[in-house]
Amino acid sequence: MNALGNSFIVPPNRVLKYHSIGNARHPDIYCNLSVMNKRALLILLAALFAAALAFAQEGHPLVGSWHGEFTPSSGPKSRIVMALKWDTKNITGTLNPGPRSGPIKATLDAEKWMVHFEADAKDMAGHPMHVVGDGKLDNIGSYNRTITGTWAQGDSKGEFKITRD
Repeated sequence: MNALGNSFIVPPNRVLKYHSIGNARHPDIYCNLSVMNKRALLILLAALFAAALAFAQEGHPLVGSWHGEFTPSSGPKSRIVMALKWDTKNITGTLNPGPRSGPIKATLDAEKWMVHFEADAKDMAGHPMHVVGDGKLDNIGSYNRTITGTWAQGDSKGEFKITRD
């Protein structure tokens, strides 16, 4: 019996501890450190397993934000920024998000890891231009994979290299 006259049946493997509520002390009959440690370890392992699964799910190799440069055969370099997504059928996105942006469509030949891009965007003066890019996807196992190849925008042609952010 405790101080209040209540009797508790405590299994032999349990440690009887008391906690205070106001001025009264009440027994905490569910305190078993070995069971609590096992539960904490189980929760920790489950959280680590869930985190590992989250990092393992990479998805489509082209999905994400990409940045890089287009180096024309003559003239200054220009920056390339792409945001690509995959809807289980098509690879689409935005080329150069902002006032000069345009929708982009891409295809991937997974056997050769070749990528083809087509977009209708705007040049620096705001005039419409058609953009075509063909490149090879490299460092596929890396998060920061790259695509290098040929790029044509308007009348300019040259090389490009972009890296996934």
